[in-house]
Amino acid sequence: METGEGRIRSAIRTLYPGYFALIMATGIISNGFYLLDIKPLSNALLVVDSAAFAVLIPATIARAAMFPRLLWADLVNPRLVFSFFTIVAGANVFGIQLLLRGHVDLALALWIFSLAVWIPLSYFSFSVLTFRDTERNVGIVGGGWLIAIVGAESIAALGSKLSAVVSSGSEVIFVTAHAFWGIGLILYGIFVTLFAYRIFFFRVTAEDMNPLFWVVMGAAAITVNAGSAMMVAESQIGYLADLHPFVDGVSLVLWAWATWWIPMLVIFGVWRHVAMKAPIEYSPMYWSLVFPLGMYTVATWQFATADQFNFMKGIADVTIWVAFAAWLITMTGLVRSIWRSGRPVPN
Repeated sequence: METGEGRIRSAIRTLYPGYFALIMATGIISNGFYLLDIKPLSNALLVVDSAAFAVLIPATIARAAMFPRLLWADLVNPRLVFSFFTIVAGANVFGIQLLLRGHVDLALALWIFSLAVWIPLSYFSFSVLTFRDTERNVGIVGGGWLIAIVGAESIAALGSKLSAVVSSGSEVIFVTAHAFWGIGLILYGIFVTLFAYRIFFFRVTAEDMNPLFWVVMGAAAITVNAGSAMMVAESQIGYLADLHPFVDGVSLVLWAWATWWIPMLVIFGVWRHVAMKAPIEYSPMYWSLVFPLGMYTVATWQFATADQFNFMKGIADVTIWVAFAAWLITMTGLVRSIWRSGRPVPN
């Protein structure tokens, strides 16, 4: 029988690099409840998120120290390397949670940390695609690749909010936020084209139709959220202020695009679990389904606020509860997996 120490060691060894999606999902729903003035639930989720962050950061460091070969194998795997961008997005979503409660310095530290991870990881991950993708097959394209975009846009979102409250360096932060919004937008255009080509013109299996597909919608939604944050933040830089109509127009188009994807993704899920009879079992990938639902809520509310489209806030009033229900179901799966085996289910 495995000892407690053995279970911890095994959990660290098999830790899924995309588990920071748990922090992303919990944090964005917490932020949604905060914006909708449902503070008790928002604060409760902040506690959960803080605990998850306090566990996953040391666990990831421990995995790098104890099992460097396994970590390296994940990093050079074209199907897994992009999941490391959940560290970036998780840090920024958590940073926004803290910023909403006045912890500017902690939020700024997380934003700088996310930059320090995203920049080298972006070059490394695309080098992996260039030099390690021996398949050279469009079949390797997956929704998880778009987590790189989610990471970039999370930098833009937190950066825009920080630029309005920091005591110094606001212009540098705001320009950086705009730059990452643009980088994310370009990468989204590239990846979503490959993604659509893959799923609409090639044979797909039930295994292909995994929860990571929801990142296609989530990446569009977080781009809307970041764009809305940039529109709300007051800029002292004339050129960036002149970009307002462009950011506004792109955000509206992407919000419509994200909205269109939701029924399509539900159809994919029905096909996977009903037509193809794939079992519904807990997997850490399901956090990548929960996060887009929460992000769609926040993006809708933020965009409605930026453009004074008050009728759109009614959508957020509904979708926040859909996202929370998905969070509860997924968290139940996580707790059950830990209860049964003493450690989270690896991917």
